[in-house]
Amino acid sequence: MRILPFLISALVTAGLVTALNMQLPLGGSKSPRLGYFLSPQSGFWQNAEPVNTVFDADVKLAGLKGKVDVFMDERLVPHIYADNDLDAYYVQGFLHAKFRLWQMEFQTRAAAGRLCEVLGPDKIAIDRMFRRLGMVYGAEQTMAAMDKNPEMKATVDAYAQGVNAYIRSLKPQDIPFEYKLLDYKPEEWTPFKTYLFLMFMSYDLSGRGATTDLQMTNARNYFGYDDFDQLFTNVQDSLDPIIPKGTSYAKPGIVPVAPKQVDSLYYHTNRPGATAMNTTAPDKDNGSNNWVVAGTKTKSGRPILCNDPHLGLNLPSLWYEVQISTPTHNTYGASFPGSPSVIIGFNDSIAWGVTNAGRDVIDYYDVQFKDASMSEYMFNGQWVKAEHRKEVIKVRGGGDSVENIAMTVFGPVIYDNHNSTTSTTGRYLAIKWTAQQAGTGLQTFYKLNRAKNFDDYMSAIDGWTCPGQNFAFASKTGDIAIKQQGAFVARWKRQGDFVMPGTDSAFMWQGMIPVDENPMAKNPARGFVSSANQMSTDSTYPYYLGMASAFPVYRGLTINRALERMNDITPEDMQQLQMDNYNSFAEMARPVFLKYLDETKLNSDEKKYVSILVDWNLRGDAPEKGATVFKAMWDSLEKEVYNDEFAKSALPLPKPDAPVLLERLLRGDTSWKFIDNINTPQKETIRDVVMTACRKATAYLKETDGKGNLAWAKYKDTRVNHLLKIPALSRLHLPIGGGEHMVNATKEAHGPSWRMIVHLTDEIEAYGVYPGGQSGNPGSKYADTFVDAWAAGKYYRILFLKKEEAAKNEKIKWHMRFTNS
Repeated sequence: MRILPFLISALVTAGLVTALNMQLPLGGSKSPRLGYFLSPQSGFWQNAEPVNTVFDADVKLAGLKGKVDVFMDERLVPHIYADNDLDAYYVQGFLHAKFRLWQMEFQTRAAAGRLCEVLGPDKIAIDRMFRRLGMVYGAEQTMAAMDKNPEMKATVDAYAQGVNAYIRSLKPQDIPFEYKLLDYKPEEWTPFKTYLFLMFMSYDLSGRGATTDLQMTNARNYFGYDDFDQLFTNVQDSLDPIIPKGTSYAKPGIVPVAPKQVDSLYYHTNRPGATAMNTTAPDKDNGSNNWVVAGTKTKSGRPILCNDPHLGLNLPSLWYEVQISTPTHNTYGASFPGSPSVIIGFNDSIAWGVTNAGRDVIDYYDVQFKDASMSEYMFNGQWVKAEHRKEVIKVRGGGDSVENIAMTVFGPVIYDNHNSTTSTTGRYLAIKWTAQQAGTGLQTFYKLNRAKNFDDYMSAIDGWTCPGQNFAFASKTGDIAIKQQGAFVARWKRQGDFVMPGTDSAFMWQGMIPVDENPMAKNPARGFVSSANQMSTDSTYPYYLGMASAFPVYRGLTINRALERMNDITPEDMQQLQMDNYNSFAEMARPVFLKYLDETKLNSDEKKYVSILVDWNLRGDAPEKGATVFKAMWDSLEKEVYNDEFAKSALPLPKPDAPVLLERLLRGDTSWKFIDNINTPQKETIRDVVMTACRKATAYLKETDGKGNLAWAKYKDTRVNHLLKIPALSRLHLPIGGGEHMVNATKEAHGPSWRMIVHLTDEIEAYGVYPGGQSGNPGSKYADTFVDAWAAGKYYRILFLKKEEAAKNEKIKWHMRFTNS
């Protein structure tokens, strides 16, 4: 009889073992293996970090040449003091891995098209897109070029050694939480992953062109070129460019010539089977503000540099604060986990910041292959053999997906019969992108970290290729400057705005704009330089900058007006400007809207919300209801103007940008053809359309008001998402103002990802904050330490310390010693 209890016990045990090793369906994904995830010894419980964790440590690392001291301050910012550069980068890699390992690997997996390996077949479309975009190919080209530079190769190798030293030290219980949640383990870090990460950032800042050209082609085909040219105009009346209007430029070194067939094959063509685009593109507002005020405008007589890059708001944050001090340099700022050096920051001589140039660096070519094998394609009247790349996407829980990517004279074929993300068959689109070519971006930051003066700054950025950036600069000696730098195509008008014919070399790039002809200003008479992703120049610049729709107008306008009138400027003044919620777009648009609104015909609800709009102070501060009313009213107006025509397209179309309608109305063009509703027999006037827009917006606002969400912060509902979009690991419902067209460009999950202000006094005075925390561990109190301060517009005074100061500073809490084992 004793056998029966034994069998029951055995069966129960076997059932538990089986159950605890199963993955259950969970919201479109699968749960982790519960036994592993819930294990008291090595499961997620072990990631709960005590609030009084001590970070003091003596670490033995094989490969260090000397000793490295790391003093951790109360915000968990490491101050690295090394006897030589390579040891500093070794330890930087170790610390990045210690606090951000999962984030580093996850982002490089995304760039490499390897998400399917851990997330399963649901991510196949994203993986396929990144492979075909040339992310891996581009990283290969850059690494091959950088490996020829002994200094840079040694730097990246040392960084990778540090990452791997930490990975090797991991015990099962210490593996980061997300690995346990997704049920996989860290893999070895390689130098190649650093270049993959830099490709990921290139995509984030220039990859909008991976969809824009296609959708613009749809719009041209749908509307015809003449109407398209009105909806997506290259005229911006309100533009206040980075380089002031009226600046004279030298004769261009390259004069691109449009092909003879441009009219029939490009502007006015309508090739059957327009391309539909379904892949996810980077946020169109990925950009930044930066500006520098000269000593002539500051209270101290010394320059002040400010920068706030606008990117996705995520936990863990894209940024990791660090100070790196060696005999060659002493640098502080925001670094990228996954890459050595400081990316945005300052040293003991200069400061620098960057914003996105917004220039078009991605083009599509319509390639004609001989047959479905994609072995040969037509080019200049003859069949040319294509090379092929075979890339294997490993899929968790499924078979491998093999991508046979044809390589052309333009670049990889991103869309073909084997890629199902387009709605058409028989189309072969190759993509040409400056990031696919060997870049030297990491070297730029390496040199900026060590720069001492204006000449060093110029030497550092002149090798920068992609994505195009506006590099702002200030030095203790008083110089200020801004230069737009990148590998920019010398284009004829509208070249690359649409898919181009791939059979004729006349449509290829005819050369790159010489580096010394890129827009630049040094020590201008007005006493400041600034950029906010607006067009860099007016029409006197001799090169085509790209479609104006890529460039926002109003943040730059607000910043320039403020800096023009300010004097005796202090860092506190600059903090207030970075947090400025004034809406210059609304300043121009509200009078236009009210001008054509007949208030005598409004009902009580409509009068209520129009009254809020009239009394609004034009600011997007957190409690402002007028900001919500304005957005609803103007959005409603744009829908009334555009939706009747746009809705009839079966393919995705881009939306005309904010200045298009506003500037038409400011010019008094009330008979513009798009104002009339083509779905009605009568011809609507601008007054009809504004009244309809007001009524529809009122219904929406009444519903929003009824839910208690009319205050701007509640309506906008800013959040900082965990990278896996898990609400419990995110920070939701943040009480912060700002938004589109405002200097404080905070949207729902996008905005100022790092605010920095550097006062170039003898002892540098610097401030910074980002919406996250130094630790990537959701179980650590340091995972989101700075979010509340960031939302409140507060800054931390940055500790920029010499080694002897760090050892005795009261804000230094821990000491990590690294020596050779």
